Amino acid sequence: MITFQGLLLLTGIVAAPSISSVKADLKVPSLQTANPAATKRVKQTHPDWKDTRVYHVLHLPGDWNPDRKQKYPVIVEYAGNGPYQNKYGDKSSGHPEGSKMGYGLSGGQEFIWLCLPYLSNDGQGNVTNWWGNKPKYNPANTLTYAKKTVPWICRKYGGDTEKVFICGFSRGAIACNFIGLYDDDIAKLWCAFLPYSHYDGVRHWSYPGADRQSAKSRIHRLEGRPQFITHENDGVDATRKWIGETGVKGDFTFRPTGFRNHNDAWLLRPSPVREEMRNWMRKIIEDPR
Repeated sequence: MITFQGLLLLTGIVAAPSISSVKADLKVPSLQTANPAATKRVKQTHPDWKDTRVYHVLHLPGDWNPDRKQKYPVIVEYAGNGPYQNKYGDKSSGHPEGSKMGYGLSGGQEFIWLCLPYLSNDGQGNVTNWWGNKPKYNPANTLTYAKKTVPWICRKYGGDTEKVFICGFSRGAIACNFIGLYDDDIAKLWCAFLPYSHYDGVRHWSYPGADRQSAKSRIHRLEGRPQFITHENDGVDATRKWIGETGVKGDFTFRPTGFRNHNDAWLLRPSPVREEMRNWMRKIIEDPR
């Protein structure tokens, strides 16, 4: 339930506070070098990349059962650019292990949480700025890794292929559409989208395909699937305007986070918007159509 104070924040009547004003109720588990198991967050590589420096990060929920009789919804997350730091002390490393959204959304239970990498142009390692390497920023290897790894994780650990959410912060928010809707094959993986802070097509960035016409071709691949779009301060307004200009009719929810920070750690704290996002995801799980 959204409180009266929460409504004031959502409408901009009061200034958005810093995340430091709210005590975290979640802490992302430390990264381990271990075999995947319930509650563990581990570094892992798809077998096809075993001889490279490429890796992703996997967290299995506290209620995970290795007999695989139960299927679990999956949260796939993409990280922001890095290294980044602003005047509020918000930071982003650009690495998969720096991501926090999925843990904040799941609370460490019920969902498999997979943090995917962006791959270099040669496919031999992860990159921390955009995808591929400048100036071409070729997303091909990033796409291939996602297309192979998401189904592999589902098969290996009991993920439900009909209930795979994609989310991301900053660069990762843009990636929800730029990567997640890049072509028809990868677009089929997702049941819903949660981009936080930025959105594909709102601004023109430095990589090829950042133009609005290209972004418009990607958003058409949503085909009615829901998106819960968040941004610090009033940033959702620009995204709402841009989506309106595309002419795409869809299931869009727009919410300011209620905080001023450019930092996915807001989801490790209780807030009206986090509660609403969790409820939104539960409804989709109950009826992924």
